[in-house]
Amino acid sequence: MPGELTSLLAAGVCAAFVTAAEPVLIPLLRRAAIDTPNPRSSHSVPTPRGGGAAIAAGLVAATLLLMHGTVAMTFAGAVAAFAAIGFADDLAGLPAGGRLIMQGLASLAIAGVLVGRLGLPPTVLAAGVVAVAIWLIGFVNAFNFMDGVNGISAAHALIGGLAYACLGWLRPDAFLATAGAAVAAGSLAFLPWNAVRARVFLGDAGSYGLGVALAVLAAYCVIHGIPLEAALAPLGLYLADTAWTLQRRIRAGERVFEAHRTHTYQQLCDVGWSHQRVTVTTAAVTAAVCVLGAASLTGHQALRAGADLVALGLLVAYLHAPVLLGRPRELAEAAG
Repeated sequence: MPGELTSLLAAGVCAAFVTAAEPVLIPLLRRAAIDTPNPRSSHSVPTPRGGGAAIAAGLVAATLLLMHGTVAMTFAGAVAAFAAIGFADDLAGLPAGGRLIMQGLASLAIAGVLVGRLGLPPTVLAAGVVAVAIWLIGFVNAFNFMDGVNGISAAHALIGGLAYACLGWLRPDAFLATAGAAVAAGSLAFLPWNAVRARVFLGDAGSYGLGVALAVLAAYCVIHGIPLEAALAPLGLYLADTAWTLQRRIRAGERVFEAHRTHTYQQLCDVGWSHQRVTVTTAAVTAAVCVLGAASLTGHQALRAGADLVALGLLVAYLHAPVLLGRPRELAEAAG
């Protein structure tokens, strides 16, 4: 079956699954998994969480129906395992240590398959497995930390899925194109339930499932020789925001494992931006960084270096935006 047709079918399967499942899932979640606002929340109305379980199930269904091979099955297993951990947390609230242990075991198994196919010497193989496992755990939790305003993570997964699908079509790589298209379509189908008036949140089921899907696709790209800028561009803003927030909290002597609301995107809400404005702005920055990252595919080193600098400048501007936007407001309040 031609790769483009397989990608479209996978996208259709995942989107159809989410569209059909969400209206059934939401009433059940209202009784089993309500996210009650607290001082760290960006929402003010109790809202069911765990709606992202439908995206994870759609991704697994699309993979099992339309993709073949060890990597595809590993992708499906990764999404299923992490989404199950997240859904259990949405429903019952798992201890942080228990979640981390389960994530670690799942990540080592996934990394073992991805890296084990390279035929590396044992010592290098072991180091590679550990590095990829740490990457998977780190990005899944970064994605979860960033899922705090309406539509933001589904929008970023939509852009990320499209970016990886395009890389797959350019290579060509059937798995990358098909998995990316499914991630994009499932995320797009979820947005109407979450982007404007949030009737349901992704929850940990969705943020873990989508987070590991994107992390696996990024690792797959790097392992298969796609330039680092193109491979990581869809994840750049989330990585930058998480790293910037973490170093700032460490320097301030804060307890880094304690819940907070000081990410850049949360600070943009605090200076008066709506959830939708934050989501559209961050998505636009991510899309621009993806386009700039694609310059690394041209083989033109000067163009690549210039695009890298512009992408870095966009991310730095985003990270400093709350301070720049907050000053006029603070001065106005002081004057009033």
